Amino acid sequence: MADMTATSPGAAPQGLQTADGRPLKAALAASQARAKRRAFYLVAPLLAFVLLTFVLPIGQLLSRSVSDPRFIENVDRSSGEVTPIMVELRDWFKANPPGTEPDEAAYQALAQGLAQLAELRGQGDVGTRINYEAPGTRSLFTKTARRADDLEAPFKEAILDVDEDWADPVLWQAMRDASSRYTINFYLAALDMTRDVDGNIVNVPEDRQVYLLLFKRTAILSVLITVTTLVLGFPVAYLLATLPLRYSNLLMILVLLPFWTSLLVRTTSWMVLLQSQGVVNDLLVWAGIIGDDGRIQMIYNQMGTVIAMTHILLPFTVLPLYSVMRPIKPSYVRAARSLGATSWTAFRRVYLPQTVPGIGAGALLVFILAVGYYITPALVGGSSGQLISNLIAFHMQNSLNWSLAAALASLLLAGVLVLYWLYDRLVGIDNLKLG
Repeated sequence: MADMTATSPGAAPQGLQTADGRPLKAALAASQARAKRRAFYLVAPLLAFVLLTFVLPIGQLLSRSVSDPRFIENVDRSSGEVTPIMVELRDWFKANPPGTEPDEAAYQALAQGLAQLAELRGQGDVGTRINYEAPGTRSLFTKTARRADDLEAPFKEAILDVDEDWADPVLWQAMRDASSRYTINFYLAALDMTRDVDGNIVNVPEDRQVYLLLFKRTAILSVLITVTTLVLGFPVAYLLATLPLRYSNLLMILVLLPFWTSLLVRTTSWMVLLQSQGVVNDLLVWAGIIGDDGRIQMIYNQMGTVIAMTHILLPFTVLPLYSVMRPIKPSYVRAARSLGATSWTAFRRVYLPQTVPGIGAGALLVFILAVGYYITPALVGGSSGQLISNLIAFHMQNSLNWSLAAALASLLLAGVLVLYWLYDRLVGIDNLKLG
């Protein structure tokens, strides 16, 4: 504790000091610094865990969206050493502008690069890298690299004798793009664009445009799911907040029950309910609402995706709404009624404005979760109910085009951040309440 030290008459004032004679201001600063260090030490393990298992892996994955150096570097799988490859061909690309027809020097540089690939056994990786932008060329690299030792001048004729596809200008433009360590081509592909043989950015043919369609479908279905959960969740949250405790506790158990059941089990249950010969269609036929030959197709389409995801995400709307509605005093609405307001006017002008933070929190949470879901659409969505997340999972697990998957994920993340920014500007993030 601090005390006021005594001073003799005529002496300069010493100010507040601690018992050991230190200035109080310095002692308080030292105490705050110790408190901050203790707080940091407490959160340091969690911070390190988040950085190592979340931030760092995501950062490395997102870096793949602008970099895939397999065409110019080969990594030895045994030693991990990086060896530059295709050096001569890369120099030729630097010396000649896009659209230049490959000459004998270009084919000679290609032959030297193929010979090096055959020695390093890296033709498969290089072929896979080029195959991303020029489909069907992986086998071209593996086949030609096996015969690299037999290639002799004139190299252009020798390589074209192996396969005439080496004269394709699209292939050479793909190799030119891949000769740079960093590229935006994966983002162009994610936006259904590409480069022509002269290096200009153009749209891909309409019959090959798929990503923008999936982004649009993802946004529309996510908004529809968000609105549906709000319509269904608002009255449930209102009952939770206004019913007597013994009834509201029972209803809360029913709301939380889906969290105690596996996501896969819930999704497959909807498959049983919604199929043409499922429970829902059988009940409709039994009730005479539809005929046996008029069963509704409610699965393997967008309807199945919306129904299943609405059920799964509904608690994420109910809980934020309930946390906001619970503290609202019923006397507010009764006061409005006593002043002559109708029930609808009292609800619209008194009760509803106080629930806006919960509505915003639930809508934002459900929308963000919906745009990233892929298990449920994959099982019940069919071809028309797939979302962009399903294509990201495909490129990660099947095609192994991690760079394109990272570009798609980056665009999806950017869209969510823009939505978050708009919410902050229009509603205010300070009004967001999750509990």
